Amino acid sequence: MSEKLKIKISIADRVYPLTIDPRQEEGLRKAAKSIEKLLKQFEQNYAVRDKQDVLAMCALQFATKVEQESLDDQEDDILVTEKLVAMQQLLDKYI
Repeated sequence: MSEKLKIKISIADRVYPLTIDPRQEEGLRKAAKSIEKLLKQFEQNYAVRDKQDVLAMCALQFATKVEQESLDDQEDDILVTEKLVAMQQLLDKYI
């Protein structure tokens, strides 16, 4: 059983103490930096009154990216499958 690591992550001027697997640390810290960067962009570019609104927009931005990548992957899988079927049909003709 691996040892757990206690870290503190700061997001939107709040500190969140976490107990994590050491392998997660780098990813969590990078994610927190990405959130902070996007928060600052939204605050600079839009008239935002509440951190909650900015955090909601950040969550929407990140969730949209994940969902779009998933949709793109599905489209890629369909194209690869279609090409494999076409190749199999060609091979079947010559075998």
